[in-house]
Amino acid sequence: MQQEKAIAGKASHMAKKGLAAGFPLVLSYVPVAIAFGVVARQSGMNVFDIVMMSVLVYAGAAQFMSVNMMNVGAGALEIVIATFVLNFRHFIMSFSFMNRLRHIEFSKKAPLTLLLTDETFAVSSIHKEEAKKEKGIIFYTVLILSAYISWIFGTIVGALLGDIIPPKLSESMGIALYAMFIGLLVPPVKKEIRLGIIAVIAMILNAFFSQFMASGWSIVLGTIIGGASGIFLIKEAKA
Repeated sequence: MQQEKAIAGKASHMAKKGLAAGFPLVLSYVPVAIAFGVVARQSGMNVFDIVMMSVLVYAGAAQFMSVNMMNVGAGALEIVIATFVLNFRHFIMSFSFMNRLRHIEFSKKAPLTLLLTDETFAVSSIHKEEAKKEKGIIFYTVLILSAYISWIFGTIVGALLGDIIPPKLSESMGIALYAMFIGLLVPPVKKEIRLGIIAVIAMILNAFFSQFMASGWSIVLGTIIGGASGIFLIKEAKA
């Protein structure tokens, strides 16, 4: 009986630590998710589709980009390819996350990689020691689920407010897309300026290709070729 209470106490302790670590993410996810819901609703999507996009895709930058691409008339294939390219980094993050939690059973940690984001990956990277502790999986589960649930909650609120908020205000909330991309770009650029150069190359290529092809494909080509330029830039840096 005492052993069961001790185990329950450790589980509760890890859950509280995970909630505390995830709380700052909740505060930042909700307003951005509300902005996404409003922008998507104002773009003509229905509430169900908007919420399901957050439930099934759960990729803030990719969701904003998809809505933007739909607004400029991009097709489904263009959106799928652009989303795949944009989120390709999740393969690397998931492998790193799995390796860090090597002390935890595969069946328990694998499902968490499906809900991994840049922010939850960064926070989990800070809290490496929890992976070695008993019931450590609960810490990561609560951390990741709190961010996921807050994103869906914010999306629902934004989608419902989309019909109420004046168009001018919703248009101003569209800047959330650019703010999110800048927020993702600036931290790594501060550490490695060549990453900023790669981003600039991608933007220039997108502007060039958009002169004679659909906006969706210009984004895809700009992203792929711009990203590929990093092979040479990073190689030169290491040399």
